[in-house]
Amino acid sequence: MPLKNYGVLAATAVDRRREDNTDTPHYQIHLRDAAGTDYRAAVNVESQQAPSELLYVVVDDFRHPVTGLLPAAGSGWTDLPSKPGTAALDFIRGNLFDPAALRVLPAGLPGTDNDLADLLDHYVRRAIDDPAAAVHLIGQRFGPEPGVPDKVFGFRPGNGVHDIHMNQGNSGRFRSDNGVYQDGGLLIHLPAENRWVAVFLAFQSQAWHTDDTTGHPLPGTPPRPTDPPGPVDPPGRGAALRIVAAVVNPVGPAPEDETVTVLNTSAAAVDLTGWHLADQTKQRLALPAGPLAAGAALTVHAAGGFTLGNHGGAITLLDPRGLKVHGVAYTAREAAAEGRTITF
Repeated sequence: MPLKNYGVLAATAVDRRREDNTDTPHYQIHLRDAAGTDYRAAVNVESQQAPSELLYVVVDDFRHPVTGLLPAAGSGWTDLPSKPGTAALDFIRGNLFDPAALRVLPAGLPGTDNDLADLLDHYVRRAIDDPAAAVHLIGQRFGPEPGVPDKVFGFRPGNGVHDIHMNQGNSGRFRSDNGVYQDGGLLIHLPAENRWVAVFLAFQSQAWHTDDTTGHPLPGTPPRPTDPPGPVDPPGRGAALRIVAAVVNPVGPAPEDETVTVLNTSAAAVDLTGWHLADQTKQRLALPAGPLAAGAALTVHAAGGFTLGNHGGAITLLDPRGLKVHGVAYTAREAAAEGRTITF
């Protein structure tokens, strides 16, 4: 069963606390919304399933249409439907970041700036020190618990958000948590810089090819996108084909000649037979069959229902098995100028 109380907390960070040397360490954040309601965000920094170290990625200049769908800063808790076109996150289908950028960090180590708690502390303390910074935490709500104080910060009633990590591709005892468009994340808006910072976390035990309905791992698929079966590096490492550019708002009236450019980054030709592009609504566009030479780029023209909207969107590259190999996203701001080529 997917998460029961999925949504987003929009609030201001007021305090934080790291937990070291505990059975299930978390990085704890105390937040308060504009109405004065207190919340606690419990961010996992260690996995209960081996390997214990989490995968993480920080996008220091996060540009994605999901930021335009978030509730107003300081507005408190908002339930989210687990579907595209909302602020719901999906690490696989939403093209929020390049999985090849994921790295592993231990929960806590002696010293400074060398573990996941230190990394989270860097960004959360910045949000605490900047009263204008808006924090959005996406995950599953717990509480409120009338009459019960929060077990970390002591405010009443106990109330907050957890599961601020990938919530699909689980196996074993966590399989029941799987679902699509219900992943978690930490997003911080810095108004003075007009910039978003995003932190995304996942467990190494989670699969990166999942069923579009259940979020369960797809049987017979490699554990990471584009990698062979067996122990592998972080997901996405070694992808041969990548989406590198698109013209989503061509000059002229509709129907416009939208294009997507794909690059073969490998040292050998790749047969494009059976490969497809998919737009945000999952409409597919077949790539022309035949080899694409090493280092060569191919520009494909939109057709047959495949469209790139001017209000932000996502483009996904699928291999002949229908598995995601690469994906990108663009914002309405990037699409505003007619004729501009957006590079990824």
